[in-house]
Amino acid sequence: MANSLSFLLLLSLLAFAPCCLCTKKLGGFLYPQFYDFSCPAAQEIAKSILARAFQKEPRIAASLLRLHFHDCFVKGCDASILLDSSGSMVSEKGSNPNRNSARGFEVIDEIKSALEKECPQTVSCADILAIAARDSTVISGGPSWEVPLGRRDSLGASLSGSNNNIPAPNNTFQTILTKFKLQGLDIVDLVALSGSHTIGNSRCTSFRQRLYNQTGNGVPDFTLDQNYASELRDRCPSSGGDQNLFFLDYVSPIKFDNSYFKNLLSYKGLLNSDQVLLTKNQESAELVKKYAENNDIFLEQFAKSMIKMGNISPLTGSRGEIRTNCRKINAYY
Repeated sequence: MANSLSFLLLLSLLAFAPCCLCTKKLGGFLYPQFYDFSCPAAQEIAKSILARAFQKEPRIAASLLRLHFHDCFVKGCDASILLDSSGSMVSEKGSNPNRNSARGFEVIDEIKSALEKECPQTVSCADILAIAARDSTVISGGPSWEVPLGRRDSLGASLSGSNNNIPAPNNTFQTILTKFKLQGLDIVDLVALSGSHTIGNSRCTSFRQRLYNQTGNGVPDFTLDQNYASELRDRCPSSGGDQNLFFLDYVSPIKFDNSYFKNLLSYKGLLNSDQVLLTKNQESAELVKKYAENNDIFLEQFAKSMIKMGNISPLTGSRGEIRTNCRKINAYY
């Protein structure tokens, strides 16, 4: 009797075993150890290439962080932003949020090329974007976090999704919050992730209306400090100079810290989408004040919100593919 019970128990365990073994492969979740056996050097390789790029041009950190954000808000974190136009597929690179501003693609290409030599067809472009975003934050003085991994790459792009889903500099607070909520993010994530504007640049065309014609009646935005506005007008005329660059955080433009929020309290946020965090919603205004007062609280929440954003609709298991070239789906490569 005891032997037959043992045999039945063994059978039941064997029957259950395949489900257990499949979970990580097909269960659709991400975890930091995903490449520990298949490509253990992946993160170090990515980090070293990014460090060289940052040494040449510190601005690249903000550019790579932005790429991850613009990727995740369109069809999820699936590297669709990296695809060039091909056949009937139109690239997201030509969308309003990305045209003449999305950059850093060459660094992603370099990381991908190195990883293809180290462990071919293993590390996805989507995961490279997530790793590069974390490393860009760290190298600029910001927080670190374990990046959940295991994303796969999309088989297409969405120009309309890029045009419609990514918050624009001149959107109202409510529109921006709605776009975040559609991605499963909340007001805390909105304010914390906006803090990424502590590094990087913006073009004159992205905030010109605040200087000259905020509401269409030829009057500037008076929630912008007028002395600061006067300085900005020197290099951002009412016409022309569209591509002229300005620091998003004029106090510490290449250091990842909470000075961005302090600038908002002084009414010196560069973009309309920055300043409305203080002026248009009480809950977000309280968060701005909290992060301005305590850098550690901001950095901790930023890391949490980045992990949350990186989990937007990833392709896992057998969905999507592992591109060999981040700019092309494998069928076209």
